[in-house]
Amino acid sequence: MGVVSSLFGVCGFGVGVSAGLVIGYYFFIYFQPNDVKEPTVRSLVEQDTKSLQRMLPEIPLWVKNPDYDRMDWLNKFIESMWPYLDKAICKTAKDIAKPIIAENIVKYKINSVEFETLTLGTLPPTFQGMKVYITDEKELIMEPALKWAGNPNVIVAVKAFGLKATVQVVDLQVFASPRITLKPLVPSFPCFANILVSLMEKPHVDFGLKLLGADIMSIPGLYTFVQEIIKEQVANMYLWPKTLEVPIMDPSKALQKPVGILHVKVVRAFKLKKKDLLGKSDPYVKIKLTEDKLPSKKTTVKRSNLNPEWNEEFNLVVKDPESQALEFNVYDWEQVGKHDRIGMNVIPLKDLTPEETKSLTLDLLKNMDPNDAQNDKLRGQLVVEVTYKPFKEDEYTKDINGDSDAVQTAPEGTPAGGGLLAIIVHEAEDLEGKHHTNPYVKILFRGEERKTKHIKKNRDPRWEEEFQFMLEEPPTKDRIHVEVISKPSSIGIHSKEPLGYVDINLADVVSNKRINEKHHLIDSKNGKIQIELQWRT
Repeated sequence: MGVVSSLFGVCGFGVGVSAGLVIGYYFFIYFQPNDVKEPTVRSLVEQDTKSLQRMLPEIPLWVKNPDYDRMDWLNKFIESMWPYLDKAICKTAKDIAKPIIAENIVKYKINSVEFETLTLGTLPPTFQGMKVYITDEKELIMEPALKWAGNPNVIVAVKAFGLKATVQVVDLQVFASPRITLKPLVPSFPCFANILVSLMEKPHVDFGLKLLGADIMSIPGLYTFVQEIIKEQVANMYLWPKTLEVPIMDPSKALQKPVGILHVKVVRAFKLKKKDLLGKSDPYVKIKLTEDKLPSKKTTVKRSNLNPEWNEEFNLVVKDPESQALEFNVYDWEQVGKHDRIGMNVIPLKDLTPEETKSLTLDLLKNMDPNDAQNDKLRGQLVVEVTYKPFKEDEYTKDINGDSDAVQTAPEGTPAGGGLLAIIVHEAEDLEGKHHTNPYVKILFRGEERKTKHIKKNRDPRWEEEFQFMLEEPPTKDRIHVEVISKPSSIGIHSKEPLGYVDINLADVVSNKRINEKHHLIDSKNGKIQIELQWRT
């Protein structure tokens, strides 16, 4: 009886399933719903804004919002530089983390915390656009839209109580809209004193976290909890109007105007320390003011002389006589390699009486540390004369060389529509010839050639020679060719050697009347030349 009932049960199940499939197929084929309409095809132009954003969620901001600018050039730059930025950022992160880890592992009784792997991956962040605000204040405000769906791999190993645990961060995503403000804008490089960063909205941060190889973010509820914690903590610190301020320079010093001129005369030195193997030195002096980013002034090199006499004068611009000091460094010039410093000393400007010439004999020291025993050794003495001349109320037109910015007028007889082009060759530095360094300067302009005198055995020559060209029209489309050449000391196997050259466009000097700059020499390792151009009308 039981067998028969089981047999009927199986048969009934088979018949029921078969009948259900047949009936279902019949209804599916012959009964269509009445509310289904044929899809309509429309072009993107006909779609409204919400429909477009729903269909294309990854449209860049510069497309959706006309006040955002494209950042393709920056994204291409970051993409090319990312392998190098990855290593640099990771190295910086390790350097910052080391002292923080060292400070806290003792507190929490941890043996060690080390980065087993630290890389930001192969996918760089991208900027979807940038908004720039123009204000009446001395500031620049930028709002970039940053998206980073990266594949970093960060593995941190923690050792404590004889056990080791590894934590791994993978698949990081960061979407943020920071506001970056550069303020105040100042006339000293890099042209802003502070960077202020704040977030205009809570950032989106998503990542995978593995502990001992298991993804702990898959635990129910933990993912949402961590997301909210991160958003709240970041918002509490940096959500606008709160800011992260990064000081770049002291704005009060950057905005300081010159208050005076310091006249310096390097007279002589005596009993200098021997630096060369043959018991001599080739001394020269570098002069600069502290807190000043301008290049140092230099005297000429005195060959094989332990008691050199220069009698050379220099003018330096003073911005803060209370904090600045005049620094002297005496070096031994070398044909090849680094120049050896013989000694140094400083004169605080606050010790000088205005308008009074002070003659000083300075002992040369190794450094300015009063506790350094090396300063007791005799290195020689330097004799200088210093005069500080404060500006009067409206006397701020002196430049770094002590000359007035006002350009001389052209002499009588100058063509009415033209003028006088003056080319002043001041000095060069770090010149280096293969067989000899006896430099002179050759100037080519409109087929004319002019030359300075040649100076023997000097890598940092000073000429101070002026050449003039009378022109019937402004040289707005012309340029001059300046070439530094080394002349052999005597007739022999060596010929003249080019030490570098530079081509200078003259359009700027016509509009500015005067330009005094240092130019890097082409085909020279480190050589520079200082050329002053004046257009006198």
